Amino acid sequence: MSKKTVNFTKQGIDKLPNDKPVVYKILTEAGNNNYTGIAGRGNVQDRLQDHLGNIPGAKVQIQQMPTKKEAAQTEKTIIARSQPKYNKQGK
Repeated sequence: MSKKTVNFTKQGIDKLPNDKPVVYKILTEAGNNNYTGIAGRGNVQDRLQDHLGNIPGAKVQIQQMPTKKEAAQTEKTIIARSQPKYNKQGK
């Protein structure tokens, strides 16, 4: 599925597609994963804006998924592999 990376700002987030569920990563300036999450179709911008100011990040990267179930499975795999700083461990 489609991937896209934008600046982690309101203007950057507003450029992201909202028509499919996504797995998102909030990345540091160095490209390290600070947080991974999922957002449902129609909720991408709102979900990401919830994190503005709470989780530091220079960029946000999304990967569109066919279903929310597949997004949740991918999120779990990414968290297990990269153990992002702001994800609760053991999720």
